[in-house]
Amino acid sequence: MHLINKAGLEKVHNSIKPFIHRTPVLTSQLLNEICEAELFFKCENFQKMGAFKMRGATSAILNLTKEQQKKGVVTHSSGNFAQALSLAAKSFGAKAYIAMPKNAPQVKKEAVLGYDGIITECESNAVAREKAAKEIQQKTGATFVHPSNDDDVIYGQGTAAIELLEDYQDLDYIFTPVGGGGLLAGTILAAINFSEKCKVIAGEPANADDAYRSLISGKIELNETTNTIADGLRTNLGDRNFPIIKEYVERIVLVEEDEIIEAMKLIWERMKIIVEPSSAVAFAALIKHKNNIKGKKIGLILSGGNIDVSNLPF
Repeated sequence: MHLINKAGLEKVHNSIKPFIHRTPVLTSQLLNEICEAELFFKCENFQKMGAFKMRGATSAILNLTKEQQKKGVVTHSSGNFAQALSLAAKSFGAKAYIAMPKNAPQVKKEAVLGYDGIITECESNAVAREKAAKEIQQKTGATFVHPSNDDDVIYGQGTAAIELLEDYQDLDYIFTPVGGGGLLAGTILAAINFSEKCKVIAGEPANADDAYRSLISGKIELNETTNTIADGLRTNLGDRNFPIIKEYVERIVLVEEDEIIEAMKLIWERMKIIVEPSSAVAFAALIKHKNNIKGKKIGLILSGGNIDVSNLPF
């Protein structure tokens, strides 16, 4: 397994800086007291298009040749990566073709269209998504960019943790959600290269626990159910990110649906910011795991804030 070094990650970070926001890090005295630790929330809900995925999408497009950019990019995504790739492609004057499940939130479909993404609807399972993306690729000659199982995407996603560790060098842990594994793998690479001691812990919905089971079995497991409010975490790990996760993640903490909703509500009420359920999964995991991290300095990546506000779980 070839791991990128610090200079390589810095190069990625510098190349995407003109196209992304350096998002703020927020703190809350009350949440510190609840968790008996010092918490630092990296607010990727304030990123362009509302999620960390802008980082990976930009990194991937920057690494295409001019010829490839001209033919456009294609991906399959239920929402945030679809938006990210559409907006990133637009910045470079390229077309973005998106295979999107029919049941993806309407608010996310509208956002993709708002960034000039070209949507092809498909069934909501992995096979249908991949098949639709492949057909678009054959028809258009566009380059396929995987939302999470692509080295350039993984390195781009890791830049959120790089910024967090630049601002707070002495973190003991960073918590992230895990779905497709791109953010988790990228965060691990950042922690290895930019910190002496920081360990990475992931939160995952118990109703979509493929990453948790993959760690136990040592091979990529698929989701048996995806009945979770955290719609961004219904995907499974891939062969580019799983070896990094398997080797270096400290642990994966499973959280129930009511714990995700409670964590999300706490962030909305106490921090006065909008996060989507997938973002709250990392915080739910931290709350569940708090007896093991008392008195520690902990970063959390709030992965995104794209939510249908007419359909809140509380």
